[in-house]
Amino acid sequence: MSATLLRTPQPSQAETRTPAPPRRLAQIGAGRGGGGERRGPMRPVTLAPSRARLTGWTLAMIFRAADAGALALAALGAAWLASPAMDAAALTPFAAAALTLVWSLSALRAYAFVQGEALRRHLVRVAAGFGLAALVLEVLLGGFRPTSVTPAQLGAWLGASFLGLFLLHGLWWANVRRWRAMGRLTPNIVVVGATPSAEKLIRAAIASGEAAVLGVFDDRAGRIAADIAGVPVLGDTAALMRHRIMPCIDKVVIAVPTRAHSRIEELIARLSALPNEVTLFVDQGAAGRAAALSRIAEAPLAPVSGAPSDERRALVKRAADLLLGSLALILGLPLMLALAAAIKLDSPGPVFFRQRRHGFNNEEILVWKLRSMRADCADESGVRQVACGDARVTRVGRFIRRTSLDELPQLVNVLRGEMSLVGPRPHAVGMRTGATESAKLVAGYAHRHRMKPGMTGWAAVNGSRGPVDTAEAVRRRVVLDIEYIERQSLGLDLKIMLATIPCLLGDSRTVR
Repeated sequence: MSATLLRTPQPSQAETRTPAPPRRLAQIGAGRGGGGERRGPMRPVTLAPSRARLTGWTLAMIFRAADAGALALAALGAAWLASPAMDAAALTPFAAAALTLVWSLSALRAYAFVQGEALRRHLVRVAAGFGLAALVLEVLLGGFRPTSVTPAQLGAWLGASFLGLFLLHGLWWANVRRWRAMGRLTPNIVVVGATPSAEKLIRAAIASGEAAVLGVFDDRAGRIAADIAGVPVLGDTAALMRHRIMPCIDKVVIAVPTRAHSRIEELIARLSALPNEVTLFVDQGAAGRAAALSRIAEAPLAPVSGAPSDERRALVKRAADLLLGSLALILGLPLMLALAAAIKLDSPGPVFFRQRRHGFNNEEILVWKLRSMRADCADESGVRQVACGDARVTRVGRFIRRTSLDELPQLVNVLRGEMSLVGPRPHAVGMRTGATESAKLVAGYAHRHRMKPGMTGWAAVNGSRGPVDTAEAVRRRVVLDIEYIERQSLGLDLKIMLATIPCLLGDSRTVR
């Protein structure tokens, strides 16, 4: 871990302000420094947090899987009609036809959903995919006709599949159009530097629709125009660090002339405190601008040669969260009901405790827990961390905190997509270590927010549990969290989940 990450920074007064709660994202202003309601030409009506952004590769994989599932169901039905015994000879022709059909649709970019493409044109792609699949099957089979399936049965399956995929792709097309209108398919970016390169990039984004530039930040904000190509100048880089739209921003693009080496190095060093991805834009003419914009925007729903590993990991991680989280919630519901009754009998007050904590990209989320403290002593701000023998903790609270059963309601946060089963533990907004805000003790503290927070994590199974009541404890937590983010995989997540219960039950020293 670098010394830069572990040094103690000296924050400015502007940097100590926290972003707005998620419920206000739709009303966030765009004035200089974060106020007002100045809206640029690309800003959607409602700003969605970056964790809710959909990528083209992920959607294409989901659509392919849904199409393959529909074709498989149709094939099973047709094979059963052909041979109720469901032998391999009856299934093979339908399986081969289904695989060929999905391949042909991919080859003709039927999963690209090109921006601005009309429904009629997209359905023509689907029809052409069926034609290509039929041609390929004819060539591959070479006139061979399986005896277990009659031409009428195969034709009936093709007809049902044709109609089913037409309906499915009409649904996909309508959803893609709606998601684009909501801004969920268009990456949100902000530009640092009110330069000619920034203006060229903004105009290219407006023309292509591949990215939404929500604002420009420049340290000369008080001496330059109020907008660049219609996109408002929101303030200087200090305003960028605290601006309320940052949880909705996917990338921060530096558009400073490449000859300004010292300025670029200064900006990269300053912006490295943000969890958002930072990109350097180099203007290389019209072709270069288009290519750079495509890289910045990741060309939503455009085919990609080789899926980016982070998208693949994110899709697998989300699928595991939904599957295992749903199962855990179903199995844990009776236990939560019993604990809720115990909490009500033990002390007056609500069953649940809600607290604002930092999520992905510094987004503020409401995290749910079973109440473990007296209702009149609940600390929603997180300023006062729990200490050994804390009088605020109830009798039932001591048990559910020691076993971490108070965290069970966070399964709802997982299913909502605000948290993951495994990740850095979410810290309360404004949490303090002694008299100092914990986030100010480590320069790279916000880097732990480059992934969704988790119910358990690498830090938890490596001894960093409970309160972080010293500067060294904060540094160790951040180091372990960033180590997890760099190593994250499904195998590591399963290992952490399996190690969590023994770690919790075998640790009687940590205050929880």
